[in-house]
Amino acid sequence: MKTTEYIRNKIDRLPKGYIFTYEDFNIDAKKKEAIIKALNRMADSGKIEKLSKGKYFKPEKTPFGTLQPNQEQIVKDLLNEDGKVVGYLTGYSIYNTLGLTTQVSNIIQIGKNQTRPKFKRERYTISFIKQKNIITKKNIPLLQILDAIKYVKKIPDTTIKTSCLRFLEIIKKLNLNDKKELIRLSLKYPPSTRALLGALLDETQNKSIIISLKKSLNPITKYEISGATKALTKASNWNII
Repeated sequence: MKTTEYIRNKIDRLPKGYIFTYEDFNIDAKKKEAIIKALNRMADSGKIEKLSKGKYFKPEKTPFGTLQPNQEQIVKDLLNEDGKVVGYLTGYSIYNTLGLTTQVSNIIQIGKNQTRPKFKRERYTISFIKQKNIITKKNIPLLQILDAIKYVKKIPDTTIKTSCLRFLEIIKKLNLNDKKELIRLSLKYPPSTRALLGALLDETQNKSIIISLKKSLNPITKYEISGATKALTKASNWNII
C-alpha cells in the first residue's frame, strides 16, 4: 500500500476533531518527509485541517463553519505521558461543564503536580494550577470540584451565592465514599476551601464524615466568602462571613 493511501485510510478511521501528528502513523522513520508532505497536501485540499506546525485534525463541518477540536484534544499531550495521567482540565476549562457558568473561555487551565509558565497555543492561553494530591483518572472529577470551590470568587458571569447552590446540587449526587474521598483530598487545599466544603457538606446533613474536616481548621480563623451565607444556612458554623 502506498504511503498516501495508508495515511488516508487511517485518517478515515479517526474520530472528527481528533488531533494527530506524523508520529501517529506507524511508518518507517525514513519516510517522515513523505508523510509530512502527504499531510500538508491533504490540509491544502481541505480533507484535514492544520492546527499548528506539525499538528492536524480531522474537521467536523457545520453550516456555521468548521468546528475546532475540544480543549482536551488541544492539550492532550500535557495531560498524559507514556500512558499515565499527569494532568487534568480544571478552572475555566470546566466551569461550564459543571454548570457553574454559561461562559466558554479561551483560557485552558490544567491541574498538575509540576507546573510551568503559561503559554499560547493557537487561540488559547494554557495556564497551570498546582495540584498537591496524586492525580488519578478516578479522582479527577473530585479534584475539579475542589478546584472550583477554591476559586469560587473567580468563576465568571455568576455570583458566589449561585455557585454555592450549584455546588450543593453536585455534592448531593455524590455517594458516601466519594464524599469521604472529597474530604481526604481537600486536606491538601487551603483552609478557606476546606471551610466552604465543610459548610456545603454540613448542609447535606453528613455530620459524621465532616468531623475530621472541622478538626483541620483553626477555630478562631474567619473566612470571608461574601455571598456564601446567603446560600448556606450552616456557613457560620465554619466561620464563613
